[in-house]
Amino acid sequence: MTKTKWAIDADHSSVDFSIRHMMIANVKGTFHNFNATVEADVTDLTDATIDFAVEIASIDTRAKDRDAHLKSADFFDVEKYPEMTFRSTTIKKTGEGEYDVTGDLTIHGFTKPETFSVTFEGQGKDPWGNEKVGFSGKGTINRADYGLVWNSALETGGVLVGDKVKISLQIEASKAE
Repeated sequence: MTKTKWAIDADHSSVDFSIRHMMIANVKGTFHNFNATVEADVTDLTDATIDFAVEIASIDTRAKDRDAHLKSADFFDVEKYPEMTFRSTTIKKTGEGEYDVTGDLTIHGFTKPETFSVTFEGQGKDPWGNEKVGFSGKGTINRADYGLVWNSALETGGVLVGDKVKISLQIEASKAE
């Protein structure tokens, strides 16, 4: 098995999330600035090394005031913790092109093991001859595990912000030179 280094193509990738709002709806957001490297034989990811870093200040929920609140000390505290990172520790094949990727996720100064379901979407060459691979991933984390506990009680019962955060990744990577 020969490992190849792959670098993320941010223009064709996304890091998105959703979280319950007022216990009745989901609010979606994205992070615009992120970087990842994958060192792998894409035909079998079980021996891969995956490193991912997200610039928290690039958060975008389509609401300027909410984004500012999320960047504040009430939530991410981007001045003190500008990045969230993920480094794979174990990868298990669960089906054809399907994997459970476990690794250390660090947010807001807390590091916890998390597992994401990852699908190898395919491999090919772009019109300029560059070798590309695609992956998708999803998982759910509990924001309270990372010290992100700000909330507000609702008059009708419940809370303003849910604890479970659903994460969705769409990754296209280029063979690194």
